[in-house]
Amino acid sequence: MALHVIKWDNPGTDLVWRFPDTELTTMSQLVVNESQSAILFKGGQRCDVFGAGRHSLSTQNIPLLGKLLSLPFSGSSPFAAEIYFVNQAIPLNLKFGTTTPLQLEDPIYQVVVPVRAFGQFGLQIEDPALFVQKIIGANAGIDQSALVEYFKGILISRLRSKIAQAIVRQKIGVLEVETMLDEMSRQLEQEYASDYAEYGLGIRAFRIMSISVPEDDPTVLELKKAKATAARRRIEGTTYSQERQFDVLETSAGNEGAGGAFASIGTGLGMGQAIGAMTQKNIGTAGPALFSTPTGAMPPPFGAPPPMTLAAFYIHINGQQMGPFTPEILSQGLASGQFNPQTMVWREGMLSWAPASQVAELQGMFAPSPPPPPSPPNPFG
Repeated sequence: MALHVIKWDNPGTDLVWRFPDTELTTMSQLVVNESQSAILFKGGQRCDVFGAGRHSLSTQNIPLLGKLLSLPFSGSSPFAAEIYFVNQAIPLNLKFGTTTPLQLEDPIYQVVVPVRAFGQFGLQIEDPALFVQKIIGANAGIDQSALVEYFKGILISRLRSKIAQAIVRQKIGVLEVETMLDEMSRQLEQEYASDYAEYGLGIRAFRIMSISVPEDDPTVLELKKAKATAARRRIEGTTYSQERQFDVLETSAGNEGAGGAFASIGTGLGMGQAIGAMTQKNIGTAGPALFSTPTGAMPPPFGAPPPMTLAAFYIHINGQQMGPFTPEILSQGLASGQFNPQTMVWREGMLSWAPASQVAELQGMFAPSPPPPPSPPNPFG
């Protein structure tokens, strides 16, 4: 009688495989390769789990099988049973990803942005019998891709929640959330552990590879533009209100009259650089508010007692009020002839408007220049 050998070679990406022949004998030889397990079922009841090695399916080796068969004689006895092989090698390249973007609000710019996530992980079948009983059922087997699909709901729901928590609750911008990939991956691996253990599985090396946004999405383009603008302002030391005032001055420079002429000081002679320099040099942390115009911060009507306000010079030319300007800009206006000692000015602490020549901080720019030093004598003369 030929020896009946039962084995599973070259499993590939298959995780579970049911041996097709259910007609076995007590002389059958079961061969289990490394990184495999085999499970014998009789009448839907698990009889035994076999590790790597060669096993005989005799009733002496499998006590429960002997009870179920109640064979009155020794030797080769036929019986019907099922054998499942389980591949316990750890596949580390199982892929996952969000099929549809997550619509999340960026906490910094308050815009809704579509977010996608992709990654990979590994799964090991730690309890083969539990896995087969809970996952396989009457199926003949399962491969890696089918297993990922089976757990897709659990995988994506926790992933969505973790990304939303980082962006919405921890106030991390959509474009910066990738800096948390390692931390989020570790947390998710721990949270997934109990979900997979229920099915006899252990999760390994879970990694979110990327959290991305569509490059061509209009909202994403606007968000990146806003981020670039904010970065430029930090580098230049300016604020949004300062940029708006610069725009107003630039527009005024094209208008006729003294106001438009003086506005050209700010635009033609480097208003942006002067604002940045003053912000860092003169006013420290109060700089951004210096050039804004909140209620009560503007100078009083010409000739009226002024309220206390922010330290900045306003000027009055031909009925037009301009400013605030730094002393550096006023000095440039003096050089161009658009500002003179009689120009009326006002700043914080002054009781009323006054000629520029009477303001201590500005008097130095009107002092006559010293004569040039005498030429040294000519030693050859």
